[in-house]
Amino acid sequence: MTLVNNPDAVIDANLAVALDALLTEQSVTRAAARLHTSPAAMSRTLARLRRILQDPLLVRAGQVMVPTPRAHALRNEAATVVRRLGALLTPDAGVDPAALSSTFTLQAADFVGAALAPGLLRLARLEAPGVSFRFRTEDLEGGPVLRDGRIDLEIGSIDHIDPETRVEVLLTLRMVAGVRPGHPLTEGTPTPARLAAAEHVVVSRRGRFTGPLDTALAELDLHRRVAVVLPGHLAAMTLAARSDFVCLVPATLPGAAPSPLTETATALGLHLLDIPLPLPPVAIGMAWHPRHAADGAHHWLRDAVRRTLRTADGTDA
Repeated sequence: MTLVNNPDAVIDANLAVALDALLTEQSVTRAAARLHTSPAAMSRTLARLRRILQDPLLVRAGQVMVPTPRAHALRNEAATVVRRLGALLTPDAGVDPAALSSTFTLQAADFVGAALAPGLLRLARLEAPGVSFRFRTEDLEGGPVLRDGRIDLEIGSIDHIDPETRVEVLLTLRMVAGVRPGHPLTEGTPTPARLAAAEHVVVSRRGRFTGPLDTALAELDLHRRVAVVLPGHLAAMTLAARSDFVCLVPATLPGAAPSPLTETATALGLHLLDIPLPLPPVAIGMAWHPRHAADGAHHWLRDAVRRTLRTADGTDA
């Protein structure tokens, strides 16, 4: 900042720290030792402070130096400024979740939101009761919503982010076939031909009728009939549970810890069948803008999502 009485002088933080050390120690030598610099350098700093403040600050009285009245008046203020500078430039030590009063906006697919919300709310009640959540569907997908701050966290299959966006993969899922109990595919081994012969419901936000399963079937010169395309997994799974349609359902990899993402199909009463074809795995992750990377509240949010999705009960694996 520039002093009104001395418009040519610009004070930096180092001068404030030096002034505090000089007024506290009342000795150039001791102030230099305190700031790990040389007495000559501290003497030059004192001379600069004298010019800026237009006051000698410390004057010789025998073998010691004594403060001027102006120095006496500045001593407490200088100490306060240095303490505030220290607090300003100290890394954030985090926040107390119990003291948070925030609303977080999350964007997630319907089945991800349905699986995430119960565990996330349970953690919030225990750790951060002042936190609320707003879930948005993927209607904003493809836009710079993280960059613009319209959402705090995106959760799902992340494939359309801005270059600076931070992404963390939470778990990897495989696709299985979901059918109602007693469906013809539950009798015997579900071969590629039998799977292709069944009627299918496809999940696509963009209205597409084909996907990786069609590519795998085509390698065997097989084609399935897709009777309906729905925008969300919950609607597709509900339809499959009440009809003879087959839908693809995300499930955990063999040997992996259970996740609430894979419980929805079971809760709807679907019978899950392994698909006898090589399908690419699905990575479920979360994405956020780097401006939130060091924010304590956002750090709690990411950790809460991580704990909730990686295990069925929301506890650490």
